[in-house]
Amino acid sequence: MIFDPSAIELPPSYEKIQTTGHVVVSHYPPGTPTVTPVVVVTLNRPANQNAFTGQMVQDFEKIFPMFDVDERVKVIVLTGAGKTFCAGADLDIGFRAGKERMIDHRDGGGRVALAIHRCRKPTIAAMQGSAVGVGMTMTLPAIIRIAYEKGKYGFVFARRGITMESCSSYFLPRLVGYSNASYLVSTGGVFPPSSKHFGDLFNEILPDSAQVLPRALELATEIAENVSPTSSYLNRALMWRDTGSAESAHLVESHVIYHMFGAPDQKEGVTAFFEKRKPNFRANLDDNPPPNVPWWTEVDTGRNPKAKLPSKL
Repeated sequence: MIFDPSAIELPPSYEKIQTTGHVVVSHYPPGTPTVTPVVVVTLNRPANQNAFTGQMVQDFEKIFPMFDVDERVKVIVLTGAGKTFCAGADLDIGFRAGKERMIDHRDGGGRVALAIHRCRKPTIAAMQGSAVGVGMTMTLPAIIRIAYEKGKYGFVFARRGITMESCSSYFLPRLVGYSNASYLVSTGGVFPPSSKHFGDLFNEILPDSAQVLPRALELATEIAENVSPTSSYLNRALMWRDTGSAESAHLVESHVIYHMFGAPDQKEGVTAFFEKRKPNFRANLDDNPPPNVPWWTEVDTGRNPKAKLPSKL
């Protein structure tokens, strides 16, 4: 028998939750006393070029499940403190093996990527500076990546004597194509974001690093104010949770959209359109989902936790 996990207790403010310090969370606008629709997650080791650590894994696995079940949060923006987004794994700490059985090991970067991927709220990566290795792969589950024109970006694993991680063997070829992915990981080179080898990986490339985060926040606000979180999540799931054929996709899509035709968000979206106002989407992602969700086979045999609201929000 599979038991339900303990409910997640949601904080009155994300700016006051305790993290390891390697990652910090802020509201947008910052300093807002209660939770805002857009929250900002910042890699916070600027003196170390935000090099990736085990503490970051702990923080991501703590906060993203919160975002997933917190209906106050609509969009997450991921960025870095200082001039570098993320310099990859912290080589001063190094790569360690032998402390656990190989079968029990779970790659830290992959745990971060899955925390982002499994979160039903979308993430926008504001890559205000260079990124390599896990600094690149952790952004692959994001819905949008914004880069700095003069930054350098690359998948350098082969040059460090290691292999792909953070579920990148799944995400990267699907995002840039197998030919580009093969070139990027085989050369292990770093390139400007405009390089043809990245394909359309970067949705926007800006000339000034100071423009990257504001642009990400602008996009996040637009999404938070105009898009149904339920529809957004289901649209991403329809693309990523591949059914394997056009016919199977047709069946899944038919069932999902038929359910959505009568859902509150559909009624609100149409009403707001005719009334020429912003919609007020209020459907809870855990309430009344399409009956065929999940249509995919869950690898994790545990159930997702629900939100445990504090007495006063």
